[in-house]
Amino acid sequence: MTSTDRVTLHYMPQTRAAGTRIILEELGAPYDLHVMNMKAGENREPGYLSINPLGKVPAIEHRGKLVTEQIAIAIYLGDLFPQAGLTPAVDVPDRGPYLRWLVYYAACFEPALMDKFRNVDPGPITQSVYGSYDLMLDTLEGALSNGPYILGDRLSLADIQWGVALRWTMMFGIVPERPRFVEYRDSLIARPAFAKVWNEDAVLAEQHAAEARA
Repeated sequence: MTSTDRVTLHYMPQTRAAGTRIILEELGAPYDLHVMNMKAGENREPGYLSINPLGKVPAIEHRGKLVTEQIAIAIYLGDLFPQAGLTPAVDVPDRGPYLRWLVYYAACFEPALMDKFRNVDPGPITQSVYGSYDLMLDTLEGALSNGPYILGDRLSLADIQWGVALRWTMMFGIVPERPRFVEYRDSLIARPAFAKVWNEDAVLAEQHAAEARA
């Protein structure tokens, strides 16, 4: 393994980037963290804006190329480390549903979540990218009814992504604690990678808060 094979994750604790870091841990991928202090505005400084003009995380660099957007990163990393067994290959039937439920997170869940949080009317159901908030959740719940995981009996990175998402959104009361969501979330956040990242994030966040106050 050469230095160019390592993944660099641009990172701020307790953000969406935590999900990407958990994915890297689950994959057993070699990676380095470029940690920024969001409370000090380091992600809005010219150095990082030259990498990602939106100032957002996660972003990764690998073999001289930049990948942004959480779901694009998840797909890229899963294909990069197939030996972890968390990504269906392109020639197996589960590949389509795997991609569907990863992209559903970005295309439907997050837009619905933000509209709900900001009390924004999405307009007529025929013009909304996610239909309605309740329909979006019902569709997700239906997908989780066929097994312990979203692909049935097979754990995949889609589950890791959804475990992170449901943990945060249910913690803040944006997503209701439906029994199936609770059971599914709890089975995933019990995994060692989740505890490792969240415990280390808590320490980093405390350090960053102290630095910002200094």
